[in-house]
Amino acid sequence: MIDALLFSANAVLPIIIVIALGYVLKRIGMLTKPFLDVGNKLTFRVLIPTMLFLNVYNISSFSEINFWFVLYGIAAVIVIFLVGIPIYCAFTKDPGKRGALIQSMFRSNYAIIGIPLAESLFGGKGAAAAGVMSAFCVPLFNILAVITLTIFNNSSTKSKVSVKKILLGIVKNPLIIGTVAGLAVLGIRELFVMWGIGFRLRDIEFLYTSMNNVKNICTPFALIILGGKFEFSAVGRLKKEIIFGTFMRVAAVPVVGLLGAYFLVPDVAGEHFATYVGVFATPVAVSSAIMAKEMGSDDELAGQLVVWTSLVSAITIFIYVTVLRSIGIF
Repeated sequence: MIDALLFSANAVLPIIIVIALGYVLKRIGMLTKPFLDVGNKLTFRVLIPTMLFLNVYNISSFSEINFWFVLYGIAAVIVIFLVGIPIYCAFTKDPGKRGALIQSMFRSNYAIIGIPLAESLFGGKGAAAAGVMSAFCVPLFNILAVITLTIFNNSSTKSKVSVKKILLGIVKNPLIIGTVAGLAVLGIRELFVMWGIGFRLRDIEFLYTSMNNVKNICTPFALIILGGKFEFSAVGRLKKEIIFGTFMRVAAVPVVGLLGAYFLVPDVAGEHFATYVGVFATPVAVSSAIMAKEMGSDDELAGQLVVWTSLVSAITIFIYVTVLRSIGIF
């Protein structure tokens, strides 16, 4: 048990400490709101796409991808999305709140916390497995979020929603571009192998090194920005929604998702399970609040769910990793 606790602490606490650093730096005035806003844009438009690109490109080959592993991740996210709709339709009659809550149920902070967590747990193998899953889950999260917020938003804004504009937004999403570009370059590399061509992206050393440097900046910078954007405003009217939404995101979804993986996915290795922890057990994605505001959902509730799931998941992720280590999966 002590080994499991130390393993969990070494994997989870570095992430939590860096997030806490961001919050402290904001509180003492070192991080200003304009800096955090620009930092958030830099993270989502440059840093994370570069990290996703390299994580996917650094996969050894398509033949090493465990497709049962990927298929379960996709199927489970879709099932969670479909189950969340009737649950939250029964929970509240407010369409704006429904949209924010449904989104929080299936959309995890996979890019900022999930991928670094998998890498922290299993090093290069964890990063590679998480990179494979990112190629599928990141686009899926965004597509399902668009569907959710198109259907469930405040009636006064529904008429303003353009499906064409939404679909264009999906195509232009930097996270999707990064993962698709990684898959495309990986595919070209596979063709080069078939044709006996020795040239690789790594051979353009100055470019590859520059991209790798950007990737190395991504995780600590993104976590500091995440901590700096925490706002603990007391919202009495949202107490019920925050408690239930947080419980579903950090307790119900991870337990169901991880148990399903344990019983349904054959030959799943530790790095694959670490990726599932990133998909199912991490808090609500920061971008969910931004998208909720743009599409007429309850962005105040969405923002509070980001904050509270992030706080509670610091404890729950530690518990999940400890349990998985104790039963021999990690």
